[in-house]
Amino acid sequence: MSIIYVLIPIAMIFVLIAVAVFFWAVKSEQFDDLDRQSVSILFDEDPQRPSAPAATSAERPNKPGMPQ
Repeated sequence: MSIIYVLIPIAMIFVLIAVAVFFWAVKSEQFDDLDRQSVSILFDEDPQRPSAPAATSAERPNKPGMPQ
């Protein structure tokens, strides 16, 4: 039963840390734009690289059982 006197202050310290981290995140504007990151995965922002020309039949390796 005496362990409860240790666990309650530890739990209160964890709660205070969690609340402090939450208020820090709100103050540093971590929650201002929640939609941009969820939609950014849908759009390719990398510049288009020129595609390499397709390999001709002379450049392709011969595979067994495949016509040449």
